[in-house]
Amino acid sequence: MNRLCRWVYTSIIMPNIDTHAPGSFCWIELATTDQNAAKAFYEKLFGWQAADTPMGPGEFYTIFNLGGRDVAAAYTMRSEQKSSGMPPNWMLYVAVISADEVATRASTLGGRVCVAPFDVFDFGRMAVFQDPTGAAISVWQAKRHKGTGVTGEKGTLCWADLSTPDPAAAAHFYSELFGWAVEKGEKDPSGYLHIKNQEQFIGGIPPVQHRKPDTPPHWLLYFEIADCDAITARAKSLGAKAYVEPMTMENVGRWSVISDPQGAVFAPFQTIPHQAVKAS
Repeated sequence: MNRLCRWVYTSIIMPNIDTHAPGSFCWIELATTDQNAAKAFYEKLFGWQAADTPMGPGEFYTIFNLGGRDVAAAYTMRSEQKSSGMPPNWMLYVAVISADEVATRASTLGGRVCVAPFDVFDFGRMAVFQDPTGAAISVWQAKRHKGTGVTGEKGTLCWADLSTPDPAAAAHFYSELFGWAVEKGEKDPSGYLHIKNQEQFIGGIPPVQHRKPDTPPHWLLYFEIADCDAITARAKSLGAKAYVEPMTMENVGRWSVISDPQGAVFAPFQTIPHQAVKAS
């Protein structure tokens, strides 16, 4: 995760995104049990502005933005999702050239296609699958909607960690699927694996000893913020729960792990400026 500071520092230079390179994290989507409450929570926490689009009788899709640029979305979980035991969650999307091709390849590599490729109107084409270790992820073939439009700003996605009981199997799967380089950090004895898409570090896979054995495999999303302690306290005052109180790691930064009032888990991350410059 020591590559995270370099990613954030570099992204500050060019905050606006017009297109996403294949293999990059391009969109994030909140599945929640109370969409209006979630909207209020994230607007107050990150300063996001919400815009709703009707999806059908009593349904709407929320897109959050910062400064007029899209940063995330939210929708109310469907009854079949709830009945299957799925908890509220943040879904991570990866940019691809062909959702159909990637879904087929995911199956041959041992993944399970949960939602077959389909068109989302004229916005794009997507699919949802689980990797061989059980973590869910989506792919996005952009058409009219390119995905997130800004990075490096407070309140935007800056990193993602994969919590899995089998890092080696996951690393092989994603390397073959997206062409990611998954490698150990230089002079890092922890066993943490860094995920690199083309020339950019985008996430990682923590060692098994850093996860609770009874926790389902999942992706944890990190959001860049100015003050981890303040944002964690603010989140708790708004009804969130802190699973991990603010902590600091040398040459990385300061972060916490939080579940919003409906139960979706995420991590606020505070870049330490002199560390970011040093890492660059």
